[in-house]
Amino acid sequence: MKGYPGKMLKQVQKVQAEMAKLQEELARRTVEATAGGGAVRVVANGQQMLVAVEIQPEVLETGDVEMLQDLILAAANEALRQSQEMVASEMKKLAGGLPLPGF
Repeated sequence: MKGYPGKMLKQVQKVQAEMAKLQEELARRTVEATAGGGAVRVVANGQQMLVAVEIQPEVLETGDVEMLQDLILAAANEALRQSQEMVASEMKKLAGGLPLPGF
């Protein structure tokens, strides 16, 4: 088993570098979700951060604040769910099928 610890260390370093690269890439990748038939659109990145919220003017004209709040929550939660799914999928690819905690 001579050289095994060194080989293992190199492999760990390679995976760490790939993880860092993936995290940078995921920060740039986005997903979007809508609610109310497109009345509200929310965009989230791969770091589970909301990066944009668009509200169609017609929604504001109704004056129904509770409905608007519900639409924003629905779109935001869906965008974050999609973002988490995207991250989990990319992490599984990186791990090559190895089980990762939390993914």
